[in-house]
Amino acid sequence: MSCGYISSNDNRLYVGLELSYGQIPIVDGRNRFPAVKFTAQQKLTRPERKDKTGTRTFPGVPAGLRKQTTFGVTTYMTGWTRQDMEPGYGPLFQAGLGGAPVFFEGGVAGANTNGKLLTFATAHGLSAGQGVTFGGELRFVVSIVDAFTVELNAPFSTLPTQGAPVGPTVSYQPATNLATVSIFDYWSPTGAVQRILCGAAVDEVRIQVNGDYHEFEFRGIARDLIDNTSFLAGQGELAAFPAEPIAEQFDYTIIPGHLGQAWLGNTPDRFYTITAAAVRLQNDIQARTQEFGSDVPRCISPGQRTVTVDFDLFEQNETAVKGLYQAARQQSPVMVMLQLGQQQGQLFGVWLKSVVPEVPEFDDSDTRLRWKFASCRAQGTVDDEISVAFG
Repeated sequence: MSCGYISSNDNRLYVGLELSYGQIPIVDGRNRFPAVKFTAQQKLTRPERKDKTGTRTFPGVPAGLRKQTTFGVTTYMTGWTRQDMEPGYGPLFQAGLGGAPVFFEGGVAGANTNGKLLTFATAHGLSAGQGVTFGGELRFVVSIVDAFTVELNAPFSTLPTQGAPVGPTVSYQPATNLATVSIFDYWSPTGAVQRILCGAAVDEVRIQVNGDYHEFEFRGIARDLIDNTSFLAGQGELAAFPAEPIAEQFDYTIIPGHLGQAWLGNTPDRFYTITAAAVRLQNDIQARTQEFGSDVPRCISPGQRTVTVDFDLFEQNETAVKGLYQAARQQSPVMVMLQLGQQQGQLFGVWLKSVVPEVPEFDDSDTRLRWKFASCRAQGTVDDEISVAFG
């Protein structure tokens, strides 16, 4: 017999890209994503009353005060099983980076003799910053050599032989303008409060490496938080509160946090002693909240993008490790690439082509000396300091 409580596991979340700020889109079962935690908080801006009431009693504030809405979403990385479309949480990456998803359908390798050059049997159609996969590994395109050959940021462990399949990917890169999303928060039983967060602008993206499971975190501000119990026609440009999409088969395959690769340096070199890493992107978003005639933000304005990486590793008496320390002392940029997962359909990669490492902190509290590189900032030319891809 139920006691009336709502179980926190009886929750399904969906996300859809908005065509215009705050306009709630139509979503279906394919837009569901594997959320670990979703928080949304709406507060009213309550200016102080300074009128003389003749008493010390607070007389209250008027209705219609401005609203401030914030949110946070944490999700596990799952397998990319529907490779004809972006992952369920793909719109969150687009909202955080700005660029629309770019698909690569895969191809067939040509004759390859150089590990950092990948030659295709036919024209590849790739561009710099896109991901490619082969043999359970993911790499990024640094430059286009010609219509059949691209330069990779790091070599594959096994050189692709002629005729070998190169897997499909979907990639996201930064853009000057940011899109917004709507996040749908549905619960069981049907009588529970159902919510939609509209006009959600992702101010921070965080990619966590080497936890229990690989995780993505998104935080930001939103235009409004509406629900089915207090819904009024016109909210989110809707005539009625939408019902939950029809359920489709949902893949719960998650990726253990210790599976992956780390490539650091200018050569670069693969590091096996990484104990933890995190990549964080911040957009410095400001909302137009002080304009006359509206109690919710009217649009968003992103500021300068900040991309940083933290990573810890055990020191070794090797040239590549000492090279990182020397680069930090000289403030010389290095390349950073992190691959999460280790088999096709369960791969994610993040590539920072130019990172200036900070001098590491020496942590000797363990039995082995650990170096902690913190807040190492990525740089670029024009919207190219970070690329992410699923494969």
